[in-house]
Amino acid sequence: MAISKMRKRLVVGSLGALLLVAGADMASAQGKLGAAAPVTYTNKYEGYLGFTLNNFQAGQNLTSHMNLGGIEVMGTRWLTPRWGVAVDGRMDAGTTPVTPNPYDNSRVLVFRESGMAGVQMRGPKNQYAAIDLHALGGFSHGTFSQGPNVAPELVGLYTDRTKPIFDLGGSVDINLSARTAIRLAPSIILEHYGTETREWFGMSGGVVYRFGQKTHR
Repeated sequence: MAISKMRKRLVVGSLGALLLVAGADMASAQGKLGAAAPVTYTNKYEGYLGFTLNNFQAGQNLTSHMNLGGIEVMGTRWLTPRWGVAVDGRMDAGTTPVTPNPYDNSRVLVFRESGMAGVQMRGPKNQYAAIDLHALGGFSHGTFSQGPNVAPELVGLYTDRTKPIFDLGGSVDINLSARTAIRLAPSIILEHYGTETREWFGMSGGVVYRFGQKTHR
């Protein structure tokens, strides 16, 4: 129970920071699409905070899929105008159906926490928007033992475990100013919680903040 409360506080705090960053920059930008100041993309660093939504299967033989939603934090260090290295952390949660089973469990709460690193490539860009691609890989820990007094394997769920995870996708950054943008990022998520690698569709959306100017363009 204490872990669940800590997770809820982290989500609320992160979402509050997201709204503060977006609101402050939108107040200083013009009320139209496109940034008020020139967007040069000469930043060394880039931070991203957003919401995530993706589908998942919480047990090898469950008949139903589930949705996981949560938060994502990503930082990028741009090495050249086109290539950067990125680190990414995510915390997702959702409830999954586990019926039919002989226990009084219809849905069980599932947590998934992931840490990844990889590369980001900046593609076409202009004053209004930029398109990026990314390839990330790392590890993900799944907590499936939140059901009431029933071991997860008895209702068809995975046991708590840490497994490899990969995210292959892209993003569209719509500029609010020279430093901030709204990001929409679809991706394919590959995980190996069971006996085979499975593919899932994911979507993320939130705020990008650019900082640390450099000289190359």
